[in-house]
Amino acid sequence: MSRIHRPQIVLNEPERRLLMQLRIENAASRTRLAELLGTNGATMTRLTQSLLALDLIEERETQEAPSRGRPTVPLRVAGGGGWAIGATPHPGWLELVIVDFRGTPLVHDATPFDSPDPRVFAQTVERRLQALAATHGFMQGKFLGMGVAVPGYALPGDRSRRVVVDRIAGWNDVPLAELIGDVLGMPVWTENDASAAALAEYYQDGVIGRYRSVLTLFLGHGIGGGLIAERDLFLGEHGNSGEIGRLFPAQRERPSGIDLIRVLREAGIAIDSLAEIEALLDTQASLIATWIARVVEQLYLAVMSGIVWLDPGAVIISGALPLPIIGRIASGLTEQLHARRDGYRSTLPAVRASAIGSRAVVVGAAMIPIHAITARSSMI
Repeated sequence: MSRIHRPQIVLNEPERRLLMQLRIENAASRTRLAELLGTNGATMTRLTQSLLALDLIEERETQEAPSRGRPTVPLRVAGGGGWAIGATPHPGWLELVIVDFRGTPLVHDATPFDSPDPRVFAQTVERRLQALAATHGFMQGKFLGMGVAVPGYALPGDRSRRVVVDRIAGWNDVPLAELIGDVLGMPVWTENDASAAALAEYYQDGVIGRYRSVLTLFLGHGIGGGLIAERDLFLGEHGNSGEIGRLFPAQRERPSGIDLIRVLREAGIAIDSLAEIEALLDTQASLIATWIARVVEQLYLAVMSGIVWLDPGAVIISGALPLPIIGRIASGLTEQLHARRDGYRSTLPAVRASAIGSRAVVVGAAMIPIHAITARSSMI
């Protein structure tokens, strides 16, 4: 096992289960946690004392009226246990976020970046972290590590080595986690950008507490997917679960942001980036509506395949497209699923629209070091 992939904080199985249960419950008393985890009060006291000492959980103030005996004090995951960094390269810029241990974003940063060299990427991140630490008072020793969201798929035998898009060709088939980690001097994980987005979407309020398994489709420049199975990121035998872009060859019409830009350009609209689409929602409403209808039809079979194989509690549509478009795609898929007449009487998953959109990738990258502390094994 590579040292650079190992979390800064290593917990035992009962401690990880307790942390995950608190994320699910949001807040819970020691008595409630002991009941949910099937343990006794003495064991729960020992576990909570250990996690309180690490500043990974905290006692939450309650507004309950005073009563006889010791009041019930709910616990929740604390933010002060450490900070995690997420970073990802975009065409012409680098996006970086710092989150606390609860997963709350503290800083969101964007800086010009246009190099295909992963060492330059790492050096740029290092400079930005130094500047942000000086501005916001972050201490280097409290960084739990960094997750890097990579637009590319894993090569056989090593998820850190990937085949990537042309604009970062220097990232191809190199040990990215080790290379970037050596520059930064901290643990580094790399993951496909859509899988990172799936992790971010799962940790959102109203998702982690309700569903054990979630399928996420991320519509960015391309299209990808990610799966949370039994509250862990499912990566597949070769680390490439969710590569649904292969269902939609690039030379054909496909449900992606670049495809929408192509459609707009063919209609005579001067547009260069996904960031410009939102300004066209009203003036190009009819054209965009036609594109959305086609995308819903394209995604329907992919979503149905995911449902019949995986039986997720929810399907989340996420991406770098404007949130109104994401919402309309989610609504269209919901209509398609419920209009199906095949006599199936079991529960269909909810189709939800992302509330964080394009930031899902970088926030999910930041959640990787935090998830590694709590997860059973997949990210370590």
